[in-house]
Amino acid sequence: MALTQRLELRQGQTLVMTPQLQQAIKLLQLSNLDLAAYVEQELERNPLLERDESTDGAAEPQETADAPASDGEALDTALAREDFSQAEELDADREDVFAEDSAPPIGAPLADWTTLRGSPLPGGDENGLERTLARSATLQDYLLEQLSIAGLDVARRLIAIALIDAIDEVGYLRVEAGDIATRLGATGEDVESVLRVVQGFEPTGVGARNLSECLALQLRERGRLDPAMNALLSHLDLVARRDIAGLCRHCAVDAEDVSDMIAELRALTPKPGLAFGSEPVQPVVPDVFVREAPDGGWHVELNADTLPRLLVSARYYAKVAGRARDKDAKTYLTECLNSANWLVKSLDQRARTILKVASEIVRQQDAFLAHGVRHLRPLNLRAIADAISMHESTVSRVTSNKYISTPRGVFELKYFFTAAIQATNGAAAHSAESVRDRIRELVLNEAAGQIMSDDRIVEILTGDGVSIARRTVAKYRDAMRIPSSVERRRLKKIDAPQPEFQAALR
Repeated sequence: MALTQRLELRQGQTLVMTPQLQQAIKLLQLSNLDLAAYVEQELERNPLLERDESTDGAAEPQETADAPASDGEALDTALAREDFSQAEELDADREDVFAEDSAPPIGAPLADWTTLRGSPLPGGDENGLERTLARSATLQDYLLEQLSIAGLDVARRLIAIALIDAIDEVGYLRVEAGDIATRLGATGEDVESVLRVVQGFEPTGVGARNLSECLALQLRERGRLDPAMNALLSHLDLVARRDIAGLCRHCAVDAEDVSDMIAELRALTPKPGLAFGSEPVQPVVPDVFVREAPDGGWHVELNADTLPRLLVSARYYAKVAGRARDKDAKTYLTECLNSANWLVKSLDQRARTILKVASEIVRQQDAFLAHGVRHLRPLNLRAIADAISMHESTVSRVTSNKYISTPRGVFELKYFFTAAIQATNGAAAHSAESVRDRIRELVLNEAAGQIMSDDRIVEILTGDGVSIARRTVAKYRDAMRIPSSVERRRLKKIDAPQPEFQAALR
C-alpha cells in the first residue's frame, strides 16, 4: 500500500485561550499584593493607563476621544480669563530685598537659643519628626557595637566581622568555621579563637552552632555546666521524648535530679537573637469584609483599599493618535488602548466575582458566623459553583490567596471548604474542622491522671453522633501537632502542661 499526499478540509470547534482571557484568569487568582505589583507594572508599560487619584465617591466626567485639548488654546485667550487684580499686593518692593553681599546689622540682638523653637514641618505638624518610626537595631548591629570595644587586632577583627555576618536572625552560626578560614586565608585555630570571643558577646548563646552549644553557653554563664548537665545536653533527643529512665542512665543521677535539670533548660533561651529587631511582620489584609446587618443578616462588601482604581486616558490617546503618522506607532497605540480597556474590564469582573463567591460562602456558613466553628458546615467547590452558576475552577481561583474578615476573625476563603464526616444517627454530616476543634478541646481539658487514648476519643465522638475511625482521629491529631497519649502522659507526669503545648492546642 503506497503512501500518498492529499488535501482535506475539516470543520471543527475548539476552545482557544486568547491572551486577554489568559490575563483575566491570571488576575482572578492573584492575591491583593500580587495584584498591586502587577498593576504597577502595567502602569509603567502602558502609557494610556493612569491611576484614579480621586478620594471622593463622586464619579468624574468621562473623557472622550473627541474632547478638545486645552494645549491648543491661544495664550492671549487663556490670559484674558485670569484675574490679576490682586497681583500687586503679592509683589515685594525693591527696597525689601537684601543685596547678596550684605550682612545682618552688627548691633542686632541675638535670638535666645534656650527658648527658640524649630519651624513647623510641612503640613503644620511640629512634632512629626519625633513620631517618625526609627529602624530597630538588628542583632548584627548590636554585635558590631560590642566588637568595636573588644580590642581585637585588624586580622582578628576581620574574622569577627565575617562570623557576625554568618549569624542568622535567631543567633546561630550557619557557616562552618573552616569555610570562613579558607575564604579569609586564616587558620582554623584563629577562627575558633575569634569565635569564642564572639560567643562571649550579648545576648548569651549567640554564635552557637547548634542548640546544645547555645544552651551550654548560657549554662556556663550561670555556673551550672557540670558533667551531669553536659551529659543531658548530649542527649537532647531523650529530653524531647521524655525518656526519664534513659536520661538517668546517661547522666548518672536520679529522676528527681533529671526533672530539676530539665526545668533549668526550660528557663533558657533557645533562640537568643529573636530579642532584636527583624523584618516587620506584614499583617493579612482582607479582601472582603463581613459585618452584621441591622436586620440580623450579614452585609458583605469588598475592601476598597485592595482594589486598584485605573482609568483609560482617552484624551491622551486622542492627542497622541492625532499626531501619529507612522503605521507602527498607530498599531502600538491601538494595542495599548485595547490592553488598557481589557485590563480595566478584567479588574471590574474580578471584583464582582470575588464579591459573588464570598456572598454565597457567607450564606452557606451563616451558622458558623453566628455560633462558632462547631457549626461549620461541610462545603465543597461544586456546591458554591452550582449556586452561582460558575465553574469549579473559577471558584477555586477566586478562593486562593483571598481573605475575609468576619466578626470571628480573619480567615482564608479556603478555610470554609471542609470535608464531610457522617453522623451516626442519620442527622446532617459534620464538618471536619468542627471535629478537629472537638478533638482539640478534649485533649486540652483532660486531667493529668486521665490521659485519653485515640480509642477513647473515638468513643466520646461516637457518643456525640460523629461516625469517625481511629486512624482519622490520629491523622487529625498529628495535623494539629498534638502528641500521642503516651507522650502526653510523659509530659504531664514530669510537670504541668507546657505553655507551648497549650498554645498548640488553642
